[in-house]
Amino acid sequence: MDVGRHIEAELNSEPAHRGAHHVQSLERGLAVIKAFHAGAAELTLSDVARATGLTRAAARRFLLTLTDLGYVRTDGKHFSLTARVLELGYAYLSSMTLPEVAQPHLEHLSATVHESSSVSVLEGTDIVYVARVAVSRIMTVSINVGTRFPAYATSMGHVLLAGLSKAELEAYFEVASFDRLTDHTVTAPDPLRAELAKVADQGWAMVDQELEEGLRSVAAPIHDRKGRTVAAVNLSTHASRTTAESVREDLVPPLLETARSIEADLAIGAPGRAHG
Repeated sequence: MDVGRHIEAELNSEPAHRGAHHVQSLERGLAVIKAFHAGAAELTLSDVARATGLTRAAARRFLLTLTDLGYVRTDGKHFSLTARVLELGYAYLSSMTLPEVAQPHLEHLSATVHESSSVSVLEGTDIVYVARVAVSRIMTVSINVGTRFPAYATSMGHVLLAGLSKAELEAYFEVASFDRLTDHTVTAPDPLRAELAKVADQGWAMVDQELEEGLRSVAAPIHDRKGRTVAAVNLSTHASRTTAESVREDLVPPLLETARSIEADLAIGAPGRAHG
């Protein structure tokens, strides 16, 4: 099932579990926003209608309303999201304990190993950055709080996926799209499942140039007090500066130590809260 069919299925699902308060127009408006993603940054009216299962007339009304509100831009034919959509998630991100707790640990880790470090959470089929310290720019795109990448091609994504329950992981495989981003990207479900099992067993993940050529990264899980994986912390480096072996020897130990330190501070600073 692709993302478009998944959104359509959600809209057409039985409303029995929904209360009398349910506002279907709000649900449909959010579905229009969710139709845009990394593989579909620009969509036509027909694309949005197809992805959401809405009629062209309904999709047009939602798109034009979102345009009036500043969340969508259009050239008359193609539609795309604006940066204003970040406001929808900013209140959540800014109220989280996790970024506040993690930031000083990332700063210490990056200063120690001289590599960029980040923390992310899983949102749908993507990881979303919630904290970051950049030592140098090693990707062709800028990474900031709120940046999203597909989970299957990132070390933090592998850690977060490995922490899912069996049912949650199966649901992920049903809706995720696996595009070959580089010659190294693992896109076949069976090899990816095997890698996630390995990650769950060893407690950390390494991704070697699967997201972008030249980018090598390693990640570790951040658990809540019940042992659930609620976030991931990583270190990223350029493949020309390091080998896979040096990453395992030099970066994994301080990374795991940082993950444990973040967990400890979360448990002290946020009693009763998983990560925000």
